[in-house]
Formats: sequence, C-alpha cells, structure tokens
Amino acid sequence: MLEVKNLTYSYEDGTKALENVNIDLKKGKKIGIIGANGSGKSTLFLNMVGILKPKRGNILFNGEHIKYSKKYLREYRKKVNIVFQDPDKQIFYSNVYDDIAFALRNIGYDEEEIKSRVNKVLKRVGAYDFKDKPVHFLSYGQKKRVAIAGILVMDGDVILFDEPTSGLDPLMTREIVNIIEDISKDKNIIISSHDMNLIYEICDYIYVLEKGKVIKEGLVNEVFTEKEILERAGLEEPWLVKINKRLGLPLFKDEEEFFSYWREKYGSGIDWS
Repeated sequence: MLEVKNLTYSYEDGTKALENVNIDLKKGKKIGIIGANGSGKSTLFLNMVGILKPKRGNILFNGEHIKYSKKYLREYRKKVNIVFQDPDKQIFYSNVYDDIAFALRNIGYDEEEIKSRVNKVLKRVGAYDFKDKPVHFLSYGQKKRVAIAGILVMDGDVILFDEPTSGLDPLMTREIVNIIEDISKDKNIIISSHDMNLIYEICDYIYVLEKGKVIKEGLVNEVFTEKEILERAGLEEPWLVKINKRLGLPLFKDEEEFFSYWREKYGSGIDWS
C-alpha cells in the first residue's frame, strides 16, 4: 500500500511547499486531502506519483521506497496514477478509443486484449457511446470521463483524483461522484478537493493541509466537526455538519440519510426533489 513518510518538498527558489508530511493509505479506503489554495495538495499528489522528488522523506509502495529511474516509474505508474484536474493534460490522441488504448499498446498488449479492456472501462465510466468521437468535440464532462478511463484501463491499485468535480455542473458532478464511488469498490482512492460536501460524502478518512503541513487527520465525521481546524485551514463545514450543529439534528453522512430521517419524523409532505 502507499505511504508518505516525513516528506518535505521545496521549490527551486527555496520556498517550502510541503513539510514533514505523513500520509498512510491503510487508514482508509477513500482518503481525502483538503486545504485552501496553496496548501500543497497538488504538489503532494505530484510527489506521490513520482513526478516530483522530495527534498527529504520518502514515498513507500508496498513497504518499499519508490525509485526515480524511468524503468521503475513506468512500472510504478501501472499501480499508482493520477487523474489530473484538467483532463486536457492527459488526453493526447484525437480519438477517444485510441487515447485510452495508447498506454496498453505502448506496453505491448495484443489488440484483442486492448479492445476488451478499453471497452470495459469505457462502459464503466459511461463513455462507450462516444468512443469513436474526436476528442475536440467532447464536452468538459465527457473529457473527464475519458481521463478517468485512461487511468482505469491500467487496472492499478491506487488512483489519485485531483479536484475531480472542478468546473462541472451539478448533474455531471453527481455522475463523476458515482463513478468514483464505483471505482472505490475495488481500488484505493485519494481525492483532493475544495468541495467539502464532496469530501464529506465520499471519503472515510481525511488529512487537512495548511501551508504544506498536515494540521489534522482523522475520520471524516470527527475532523469536520472541528470548526476551529477548518477555519484555520480556510475551509467551510459541509452543509450536513452545519445542520447538525445549528439545528441539533443527528449527523448524517449523506442527503438521503437526512431526507429519510425527515420523512420518518415529520412525514412526506415536503417534495425534496
């Protein structure tokens, strides 16, 4: 499993971006990394996939320090990889199918195996219907699906999602959330996001970053009820935490739990749809 131990990273000008950061994926199946802009979330992710190399500390995968040779990283990224915030950063081919097939062809899989794996992930992320469509005709949300499929096709162990719902409308946000929830059934995921409602709903364990340091970690329902920590990190409480504190209602994990509770207690006279 993936682990970050005492990681410190500095930019070329000497500015410290991360300081003595420790992250352990064994603590949750769906890990959240939260913090304001400039807190170090994206830099941490780039260190975790070996794009950046820390000044001090280590990234461990299955108990062994990762190495930075091209040969090692090529194998490592079959197991641990990232879906970037901007899908255009990882879509290179003009055709959806060929873009997702590229990595498998580069490794040397035969075309029958490639076809089977590509079609499987396209269906899983809801992109099969536009698999032959030119990429430049895709919507932003469709590109997000293709970017996820391009990582999913490698069948790795850990996927990092950097701001997965950024720039999406509410409907597409819900669809991407459903895709991530589905992926988490058989893979470990790590999500960074400014959307505290998203992190609260999806994740089971979170780390709070402030100016490159982890200032708090713990179970979601524990960390998000510590208002002082969230304010220090420049973050807001999720809406379900707010109604728990301000209305004295139970702390619900998602809106369906809240609606079910309300209907049972007060009846179904209100149309929540």
